[in-house]
Amino acid sequence: MRPLLLKGHERSLTQVKYNREGDLIFTVAKDKEASIWYSFNGERVGTFNGHGGTIWSIDVDQETLLAVTGSADFSAKLWKVETGENVFTFKLNTPVRRVEFSGKNDRLLCVTDEVMGFKGTISIFKLNYNDIYTQDSTPLVSIETRENFKKVSVAAWTYNDKYIIAGHQDGVISKYDATTGEFIDSAHVHEGLVTDLQFSKDRTYFITSSKDKTSHIVDVDTLEVLKTFETDAPLNSAAITPVKEFVVLGGGQEARDVTTSSMAQGKFEARFYHKVFGDEVGRVKGHFGPLNYIAVHPKGTSYASGGEDGYVRVHEFEKSYFDFKYDVEITAEATKNSSLNDDDDQ
Repeated sequence: MRPLLLKGHERSLTQVKYNREGDLIFTVAKDKEASIWYSFNGERVGTFNGHGGTIWSIDVDQETLLAVTGSADFSAKLWKVETGENVFTFKLNTPVRRVEFSGKNDRLLCVTDEVMGFKGTISIFKLNYNDIYTQDSTPLVSIETRENFKKVSVAAWTYNDKYIIAGHQDGVISKYDATTGEFIDSAHVHEGLVTDLQFSKDRTYFITSSKDKTSHIVDVDTLEVLKTFETDAPLNSAAITPVKEFVVLGGGQEARDVTTSSMAQGKFEARFYHKVFGDEVGRVKGHFGPLNYIAVHPKGTSYASGGEDGYVRVHEFEKSYFDFKYDVEITAEATKNSSLNDDDDQ
């Protein structure tokens, strides 16, 4: 899989996203600038300029009309994708670590950091598409970090925007009612920081990554761990592929710990595991530092990884990937009963 190399950021990547159609890739980094690229040829379409600090997170709505970025400058900004215009800025009390549009495009989720005496918060804002320049800066719901809970590092919407799932600094996963903010349940899934949380296509289960070198697939309704994937390096991101039954994991040692010898050990690879059986089936090399984020094309035809080295690598899956047959005897009954087989992925 010979990659497209997207080089437009001067510092390490923090997040990479495809839009719903998969024709555009949105990237952010520690260099205060967000970029948009054509996914099929790697050409940069444009940039979003206006933040005064590291941009930690980016998302694009279902219609590719608006994008949102969350930054260390204590703000989340809405952008008009077509023109790159900043149409509104939500001002928060602390740095914004994660942003995400709801599936219905009617709300926006922002995860803010726990610093300077402020509690970490998941803030939910109502979005006004009738006049994109006029937004209500008062949150509909603010979910503060609960007593005896460590701060939230990542959060996302579940199926039908019914719940919000959050990952915490100490490895806990928590669940909240997305309308009222009411706490519902929690589970201690990891032994270290939860670094990423991405959903299946139907959003009934999700995959996590953690600094404890493991990744888990977790059921939304029960918070039960369905599958575990173990690696030999801290993980920064994990994604579920449609079409084929794989997950992709990425990470590596912290940048301050990276040496020539550690690079030679091959820690900076995208690792593919079978989603149902949990076995590693392949690795893709290329980055010269930890992989900070992995995103899979919504049609399952490619994936993009953003690295500490400042590059985004876009890999188109070749025919051999789709022809791959897992070498194990699988009974029809076992496949039928697997809770990880999505009807729309067959």
